[in-house]
Amino acid sequence: MSTDRRRWITAYATFALFTVFAGQFWRNLLGWWGFGIIAALVLIGAVVMVAQVRPTWNWRRVPKSTLVFVLLATASIAWSFYPGASALGVGITLATTFTAIALVLCLSWTQFVRCLGGALKWVLALSLAFELWVAVFVGGPLLPNFPDFEVTGDKLPMAFYWSRGLLFDGGPIEGIVANRNILGMIALLALIVFGAMFAARSVRRTSGVVWIVVASVVLLLTRSATVLLVAAVVAVALAFALWARRIGPERRAGVYWTAAAVLAASVALLVVFWDRLLGALGKSEDLTGRFDIWNSVIGLALERPWFGWGWVGYWVPWVEPFNDLAVRKGVTYLQAHNAWLDVWMQLGAIGVIAFAAIVIGALWRSWFLAVDRPMDASGRPLPHSAAALVPLLLLVALIGQSFAESRILIESGWVLLIAIAWSTKRRQWEHEPLPAEPVPVPASRMPPPEVAR
Repeated sequence: MSTDRRRWITAYATFALFTVFAGQFWRNLLGWWGFGIIAALVLIGAVVMVAQVRPTWNWRRVPKSTLVFVLLATASIAWSFYPGASALGVGITLATTFTAIALVLCLSWTQFVRCLGGALKWVLALSLAFELWVAVFVGGPLLPNFPDFEVTGDKLPMAFYWSRGLLFDGGPIEGIVANRNILGMIALLALIVFGAMFAARSVRRTSGVVWIVVASVVLLLTRSATVLLVAAVVAVALAFALWARRIGPERRAGVYWTAAAVLAASVALLVVFWDRLLGALGKSEDLTGRFDIWNSVIGLALERPWFGWGWVGYWVPWVEPFNDLAVRKGVTYLQAHNAWLDVWMQLGAIGVIAFAAIVIGALWRSWFLAVDRPMDASGRPLPHSAAALVPLLLLVALIGQSFAESRILIESGWVLLIAIAWSTKRRQWEHEPLPAEPVPVPASRMPPPEVAR
């Protein structure tokens, strides 16, 4: 592959990943028509990339669960309560799935992680710059350039604003993505990627430290209780993975029994200290209205429990029942705030099984890729790589978020889930660590000529 083509693919992949993470940025900046043009460019770019690279793939290395889920979503148009909206939702899901698969097939895992890191850097840097601009020049809440709601009066729900301009107050900040929970999740994913690249010495030490600090600052400024809890789960998963690595496969029974005990103890503590935890996190007893939304979604799902109401992905506000299914304080929410309930409502119990197959299969493969020592061509064990932890930790973060948000079903969440599912299936018996980037040695530490010789 020529250098120019490699640079084009890297630039496209970074832009595509930036777009799926910052879709709301394009919608607020350019409106839905502008976002549609950007999305079309991303899809066209994926087609061109596949046509140029012409990647090879093995049917046995394809995770069949993703195909089952997509086929079920497509078939749901036939029994959908809102066939037009389902056709639109299926089209968006197919385009997003194709883009994710194209990235995995045309990029090595190392290249994918580098492009992912580049996209996350752009989101974090632009978010801080945007919040600084709003705080200095606007001095208060800022509405989108193209609001998709009617602006009447001065007292709009704060959820309608692009930014609340609270940077100098210590947050919470929403960044370019206009949502502190989404921005906090992006910061957490960035910490995982930047930390792995730093540990693998694939970035310069100063650059690695700077971006880890930036991601940490953004995470704290979002004040997202949901993401902080997910971060704790990721930290526990990392600890268990490192423990399993250290003791080897012969003595891992203790790891699994301890993990089961920790899970059981965590559930018990949540039940006993639930009210105190909510108070410490600054959450209301109904989890900021989530209980009401969950009850509405469950009630709807029970009416069509097996095959659901039809796939739509992100709820469309102009059709029933989404137009008034989750309304709180004047805001119509367009997700169930729980991916599993969302899938149950849209595709029924059969859809939940198909979705669980994608998640569990990817998690299973990610775990063993993270903890088992890879082998070289001659069957000799190679050193563990920090990069091997990235799929596991990213997936744990997505799963943790899925119980409070439905982002794993759309845009960045779906792209990462499919990318991890496909890449881990392809790399089950392969090893591809992040290569170390040469770091210049100061002249004062260079060995004398006779030692160098």
